[in-house]
Amino acid sequence: MSSRTSSGQARTSGERAVARHGWAHALVTVLGGLLAMAVVAALGLWAAGAADLPDGGFAPVVAATVVTAVGGAVKLSGSAGDLADTQAGLTVIPLSVTLTGALVIAWGFLRPLRHRAVAGTAELAGWAARIAVLWLLALIGLTLAARHTFDIPLGNDDLGELGDLFGASPKVGFTTDVPLSVFVGVVWLAGVLVLALLVSRGAPLPARLLRFQASVRPAAYAMVALLLAYVVIGVIVALVVAATRGHAAETFAVILLGMPNLVWLALTIGLGATWNGRVEGPFGLPMPHVLDEVLRTPDISELNLRTLSEHDGRVWWLLVVDVVLLLAAAFVMAARSPARVRAWEHALRMTIALVLTVFMICLVGRVSAHFGLSVLGIGDLGGGLAGELFLRPRLWGAVGLAVPWGLLTGFAGALLARHVRRRGEVRAERAG
Repeated sequence: MSSRTSSGQARTSGERAVARHGWAHALVTVLGGLLAMAVVAALGLWAAGAADLPDGGFAPVVAATVVTAVGGAVKLSGSAGDLADTQAGLTVIPLSVTLTGALVIAWGFLRPLRHRAVAGTAELAGWAARIAVLWLLALIGLTLAARHTFDIPLGNDDLGELGDLFGASPKVGFTTDVPLSVFVGVVWLAGVLVLALLVSRGAPLPARLLRFQASVRPAAYAMVALLLAYVVIGVIVALVVAATRGHAAETFAVILLGMPNLVWLALTIGLGATWNGRVEGPFGLPMPHVLDEVLRTPDISELNLRTLSEHDGRVWWLLVVDVVLLLAAAFVMAARSPARVRAWEHALRMTIALVLTVFMICLVGRVSAHFGLSVLGIGDLGGGLAGELFLRPRLWGAVGLAVPWGLLTGFAGALLARHVRRRGEVRAERAG
């Protein structure tokens, strides 16, 4: 009799759980995430001057920005008549938009799961599947809307006359690779949901996974806190620069589109990592200007503490910021871990977490853009209609540098947290 009662109560509890996060809540989560991303993308593009794009191009560009923010592939195409040729390509992830969507969707996913210690695998999978189905449908519509073609004026100089003579009217358009964008977008969503479960201390886990929460959750939380701290610091610095030096519109464009791109790049450079890059033509990098100075050279340039310090000695502060924030992250990780965990275990976990974080930054922080026009095989006519920008890390060097940083800060953080009272810890009192 008691077993039947328990079974009935469990069934009722499961039905209530499903009711708390059904299709309606999944729809709100998906639409909330997409709306937040679209608003941030639109405001950032407006601040960058894209609101004046001709032929109703602003809305498709916003859609394309959201698609690239979840890892989608946007393909550029060009044409310039029978006697001319255009070439264009763009690879960049607007990480401010990405971060906004991830935070909103993670919050919507975790909200109905709060105040519970354990959740069944089927329940979590069903809840995630509801969000994934609606996300898939929304992503298909978004990728289909992200396409447009622009005319490029050649001007009134000799280049313009040559273009008119040969019927060379440059056009550049963009479209999305729908299957690839949808696939990567769904993988991105899965990563966000899994990371949300790993980071949130209050989120329930299946009973089989509870034994991993003491080792994984503190490290995941510390790394997310570290990345968000860099973004907050970057926003504060950018606002101060905007208030003291002007260029407010450009600064807000950077904040709303690419602040994580800059500050997470700074994190790896502070560790000692090197990025290779080059800027040529009308392309340019957003603030700080020192990046453009280092990379605008005839050959491929190295971007690291040494090369940056040759232009601005203040970049050594990146090293100081890394030391402080990594120690803080290691301390938080140790403070959220059980007291039984030894210092060398903290160091090992911090190392693994930091290596994965740096690896992720190196993957999503790459930038590549190029555009060129040639008429009758003569390239770069006029000089202003061709350019190249790329920035890519020395991946394994950066990952390798994360190892000693993780070991040292992880061990130091564990020592700093030795006397911190852990959550749920009961200390024995001496007998009077």
